[in-house]
Amino acid sequence: MRLINRRPDRTAALLLAMLPFACLILAYVLGSAARLADNPADKLLPSLATIGDAIARVALNPDARTGDYLLISDTLATLDRLVTALALSTAIALVAGVMIGMLPMVRALLAPFVAMVSMVPPLALLPILFIALGLGEVSKVALITIGVTPFLIRDLAMRVEELPREQMIKAQTLGASSWQIALRVVLPQIAPRLIDAVRLSLGPAFLFLIAAEAIAAESGLGYRIFLVRRYLAMDVILPYVAWITLLSVLMDYGLVRLRRAAFPWFGGRGA
Repeated sequence: MRLINRRPDRTAALLLAMLPFACLILAYVLGSAARLADNPADKLLPSLATIGDAIARVALNPDARTGDYLLISDTLATLDRLVTALALSTAIALVAGVMIGMLPMVRALLAPFVAMVSMVPPLALLPILFIALGLGEVSKVALITIGVTPFLIRDLAMRVEELPREQMIKAQTLGASSWQIALRVVLPQIAPRLIDAVRLSLGPAFLFLIAAEAIAAESGLGYRIFLVRRYLAMDVILPYVAWITLLSVLMDYGLVRLRRAAFPWFGGRGA
């Protein structure tokens, strides 16, 4: 049988999925052991026991200065900024994307502008945002919104344009107005695609937020990583990076479950 036709069963698929992670952990353990054997004070690859102690320190023990559990307070601060920005981006993109995709006049007016804005590196705007909006929460939320929204708008507009033209014609034949077509024909079909677009935006959104927190913040996952880097505290940095990755995976999984529950007809596409 050709390899292209061979498919793993559920157990084999699970084992194959776990194999890269097991290899990565094994490589880290071996590398850490080798470095610590040469230099017990080495901080680049701390042992798993050292990492475990650091996790317990930041997650289970209150900070001596503030009394907060650092991992929890940093996570809540980061998620608050991220969710707020993604909610704003989704609302703006939904309205603008539908209008650009449906209405030729709006497309001629806004499509070139959105395309140009999407090419601006958002991180290059960070100093401008800090100067204009200050160092508080608004500038951080604005950075994520500016970085994510143009992509969502362009993606949704293309999805609207891909809808069968026959549906629009039939709706107009039945007397539907543009507003009714948007609500009854377009919106139900692009809603699951919007969820998938938000999923793809999670990585860039975290990137922009971590960059903003690293420069100007008093709490947050990015703030903590760049705070402890001056002490070469890899036992804290590595768990924080892993925690950010896990949060991204959980949010992605939650969006997949939401899409499947709300739009079962959409099937398994984009999983």
